[in-house]
Amino acid sequence: MHDLERLGNCGVVPVVVLDDAVDAVDTANALLKGGVDVMEITFRTSAAAESIRRVAENCPDILVGAGTVVSLEQCVQAIQSGAKFIVSPGYDEAIVSYCMENGIAVTPGCVTPTEIMAAIKQGCRIIKFFPAGVFGGLAAMKALSGPFPQIRFIPTGGVNNKNLSEYIRSQFIFAVGGSWMCPKTDIAEKQYDSITKKCKEARDIVLGYDLALIHGVSAEICSLLSDTFGFPVKQDSVSCKAGHPYDQYLGADGHVAVFANDIVRAMADIEKKGLSVDTSIVRASEGKKIISCKIGGFGDIAVHLIQR
Repeated sequence: MHDLERLGNCGVVPVVVLDDAVDAVDTANALLKGGVDVMEITFRTSAAAESIRRVAENCPDILVGAGTVVSLEQCVQAIQSGAKFIVSPGYDEAIVSYCMENGIAVTPGCVTPTEIMAAIKQGCRIIKFFPAGVFGGLAAMKALSGPFPQIRFIPTGGVNNKNLSEYIRSQFIFAVGGSWMCPKTDIAEKQYDSITKKCKEARDIVLGYDLALIHGVSAEICSLLSDTFGFPVKQDSVSCKAGHPYDQYLGADGHVAVFANDIVRAMADIEKKGLSVDTSIVRASEGKKIISCKIGGFGDIAVHLIQR
């Protein structure tokens, strides 16, 4: 899987400022416990390079990258320390060129048509939009997505759990970055459980799981569904109504339909939880807004993922 794809599947990119590299691994593990497997360590402190190195060496399940990279020297140092992706607050041709030449994912900061065109010319398709709140937020990115439909944005600055849902449901948004999931005060006070909690809340919002219908499913499977999607499920709690695109694809042991903000991200989340996704019955409907599949361990149950 491409590193940028992992950023998109996670949906949230915590911007982590570390004053002491000794806190890097514990912070990374706190993110992982909250379901977040990417980590952008910023070059705002002298501990950045060593922090990246420690996470890269000790946390193989974390995709660690460098943020606030403002010079080619920092870029090279970050990659040599183990960074798998580079994020810069603005557009820098030298940084983008170096990353492209060395196969490193890069998301340069661009907020104007001129900057976006320069990034596109170098092969970028995912860009950072910073500070999002100052430069017009969703309205600005929606306007920019008109002339640049090939571009998707990672807004950072002014985004938190209060407005995350609105951002992540927009098709031109690739992922959302921010420090609210991993504030400096929590790191300094070693409040790792708090970081985990904030990450879990953010991931729940990003995934946006909700029950659409359930039919003919056993109590045991209901429990598995609850564990997988994070909402209470009761047998036949929502009845099947004829005429839905998914009522023709029923499993022998029943079927369930689940709303999700993004189907691709949902399938990646299911697989991340150690469950296999059987695509032998996959069928997209209504412009690929609905996809049917079977999930390992659920018996012969058709699971219909419905994109909001």
